[in-house]
Amino acid sequence: MGLKRFIIRRLMEIAVVFFVIMTVLFVLFRLAPGDPVERMVDPSMTPEDAQLLKESMGLDQPVWTQYLYYLKNVATGNMGVSFHYGVPVMRIVMNRLPNTVLLFTTSIILSAFLGVFLGKIAAWKRGERTDTLMTIGALFCHTLFLPWLALIMIWFFAYRVGWFPITGMVSPEVWIDPQAGFVDKALDVLHHMALPLMTLILIHFGSYLLVMRSSMLDTLKDDYIVTARAKGLDEKTIRDHHAAPNAALPVVTSVGLSLAFSINGGALTETVFTWPGIGRELVFSVSHADYPLAQAAFLLIAVVVLLGNLVVDILYATLDPRIRY
Repeated sequence: MGLKRFIIRRLMEIAVVFFVIMTVLFVLFRLAPGDPVERMVDPSMTPEDAQLLKESMGLDQPVWTQYLYYLKNVATGNMGVSFHYGVPVMRIVMNRLPNTVLLFTTSIILSAFLGVFLGKIAAWKRGERTDTLMTIGALFCHTLFLPWLALIMIWFFAYRVGWFPITGMVSPEVWIDPQAGFVDKALDVLHHMALPLMTLILIHFGSYLLVMRSSMLDTLKDDYIVTARAKGLDEKTIRDHHAAPNAALPVVTSVGLSLAFSINGGALTETVFTWPGIGRELVFSVSHADYPLAQAAFLLIAVVVLLGNLVVDILYATLDPRIRY
């Protein structure tokens, strides 16, 4: 099977899986406890006004009618109006998405670079103290409970030392200052991003280190490494230019999938650090029974994850000529 046929087949599979996900989300949110109208109704509102509000949201229609409207809206890109905010859902999603992409894409890329760099060193020094310390450190960081680590980081670096802001993404006084330029605003965002970024790097770099170490150990057994040594190449050249590039292929797959899943914004991370991204909005929409917003967020995650898997498959075949579809 050629790559083109593989892509077409995978796109058809993605369409089927996406349809199933849409249906499951619709059913789950209708089965969830809580009535969005009850959360929005003012105590002084009459039953007639509450009924009008319900009709305006389409919640008075039969479930099958709601489902057909739901499919039509998804097909046309109209995800409806948020029950809580009263504005189009896609406007909210597009406002929050760049914040999530900025934080989590940066953290994954930096974690991957750090993990690959340390992983190849650990594999090269297998059995030595350096390898032992790196492996133990990676396992320890990888098993840390993220909310606990985030709270510790906030308590020490923000509260006790005062180096970083406790929560949020920007400082209002900077962004409303007419004298503040692009550089000032960018530095302000980076200042707020430092703590969540460090937390995510500490949590994630260990997995890349362990994957790289394991892959590197397998690669070092291959014949071309023996040939490179027989040619008289120095150890650093063999490690960095022969072994590491081939050993990094599993890491590429892991990074690609991590980038796809990062679109959910890490609900815990964004909630703890009050980072205004998709993950925090997802938690809010679910807790407030805001069906349109929650469904849009979940569908966005599903699309990115499904396409991310496809991109990883294509990228893997491109990087490794031994793979054919």
